[in-house]
Order: sequence, then C-alpha cells, then structure tokens
Amino acid sequence: MDYLSQATKDLFDYYPELTKKDDFELFWQNTMHEAYRVPLHAKRTLLSDYPIRHAAVYEIQYNGMDDTPIYGWMIVPVFMRKDKYPCLIHYHGFNGSRGEPGDYLNWVMMGFVVVTVDCRDQGGRTGNGAAYSSGFSLNVASKGVHNKFEYYYRYVYMDCLKAIDWACEQPEIDGTRIIVEGGSQGGGLAMAVAALDDRPALALVDVPSNSNLTRRVEGMHGAFASVSEYVKKHPHELELVIDNLSYFDTMNMADRITCRVLASVALKDETCPPQMYFATYNRIAGEKDIDIYPFNGHEGGGSVQTERKFAYVTHWFNHWLD
Repeated sequence: MDYLSQATKDLFDYYPELTKKDDFELFWQNTMHEAYRVPLHAKRTLLSDYPIRHAAVYEIQYNGMDDTPIYGWMIVPVFMRKDKYPCLIHYHGFNGSRGEPGDYLNWVMMGFVVVTVDCRDQGGRTGNGAAYSSGFSLNVASKGVHNKFEYYYRYVYMDCLKAIDWACEQPEIDGTRIIVEGGSQGGGLAMAVAALDDRPALALVDVPSNSNLTRRVEGMHGAFASVSEYVKKHPHELELVIDNLSYFDTMNMADRITCRVLASVALKDETCPPQMYFATYNRIAGEKDIDIYPFNGHEGGGSVQTERKFAYVTHWFNHWLD
C-alpha cells in the first residue's frame, strides 16, 4: 500500500452516527418556504469604467432570507459574444467577502459567468437585518445557536440558495448549467446548497467546513470554537445547542446531494480537519472525487487545486464551453 493510501484508509471508512432529528426534512421544507416568500427585489448595476473590457462587471443585490440586502458581483465573458453562458456561483471563506472582480477572471476566461456573493455580517458590504433573542461568543458561528430558527447559518444557507434564484433570472445565464464552488466555509455552503437544491450540476468544494459539527465544537476547530465558548458560558444549553447544530451539519444532508462533487482536503488542516468532512463525503451517493494533500494545512491545494478544478470541469462539462 502506498503512502497516501495508508495515510487515508481510515478516512474512507469514517461514518460517525448521524445526528439528524425526526423533523429535519420538515425544518428545511418550512425554512425554504419562508425564504421564498421574500421577493428577491433583484438589482444589477454595470461598472461602466471597469478597466478590463473583455468582461462586463455588475454589482448585484437581492434580498436574502429576510429583507437583508445581499451584495455581490456578476462578471460576464462578453468577449465570447454568446447569448447564454454557464454560471459558476462562488461562496467565500469565513469572515471573507465577495472579493474583487479580478479574483474570478480565470473562470470568466473559461467561459463562465461568475456570480459571487457576500455572507451576511462577515467581511463584505452585506449587513444583517435578522433579529436575535440572545447574544453570542467570539464570532457569528455562535449567533442564534440557542434557537434553530434564529441560527446564523439558517439565514446564510438560504441567502446562498437565493443566489441561484438570482442567477437564473439573468438573461445571460443558462439556468441548466450551474456550478457551486467555494473553500472552507464556502465549501460547506456549496455542500448545503447542493443538498437543498437540485439545480447545481457540480459542486467544487475545498477544505469544506460545516461537517461533523459536534466534533468541530468538541475540538474547538476553526470558527466553531465560538460555539465551544458559548456553551462554556451557558452550560445548561449544551444539549439544546448540539441538537440545533444538527440541522446545519452537512453530514446529515449528504444523502440529498445528487450532483457531481469534486472535493479536496488537507491532512494537516486543524481548522477544518479532513476527518470531519469525510463524515459528509462518504455519504454522498452520487458521482464524486476527492483530492487529498497530505502535508498541507487549511490552505489546501491552493493553485494546484485550482488547476485541478479547471481540468475537471473541462473533462466532465466540456460541452458547456463550446
């Protein structure tokens, strides 16, 4: 057995007990119904002075789960002069933002319209209009964790889902050719979206978060160390918090994922430990592949993995790029 096979053999056999509650499906059904009752009120504004003329850049805005305006970019490869394009929707890492348009020109050069959106209350322009009945610790991953209906990621998952709605309304985008993509938090969001919505044809996820959340809290890994701090201050809420997190754990959603998945993990990652993600990956029934970087940390495969994603998309979806 080669080194990598030896180092990873236990990961492919990792099936921790699911924490899914009896009302899991009903919870998400009702949550999506609530989110879709809120009109998008979609807007787009062309940046007429953007210096790269081969791409049209729009600032976009739509209403998320509540009336919170979600901001982002749409970047169109106008140099290709097509009526319709495939679309890649990007979700960013924790405390990040939609980024800058130039961050996505590699995908635009491949022929994709890129839509990239802020997560509310993190590092971008997007605020948060949701009401919370209690405080939180350290960061937004513990915001509303005492109440599954107020939990921060309930809003964010729906905001990300509505990014697909926004994209499918745009005349340049072919809504049958959607890819969701992201790393760390963004990878977890892409997994959740792929589980809750059957429109994505492919999920590209790197060092994904939001999986095996009880273990994440136990180990105080990454953003979910804030939940550990919360229950230190509110020990009487421990069981309530653990139960609430189960609704947002992608391992409990994995059996709903039907699109193709390309994932990557890094064995030295202490922020999103690879074993945590395998609790989700192993339960995906559809077509899937995973790249493993044995000596990398949370940076994952970096530019090497980016090239891998280009090649993967070209191999499986080349007919989109004609």
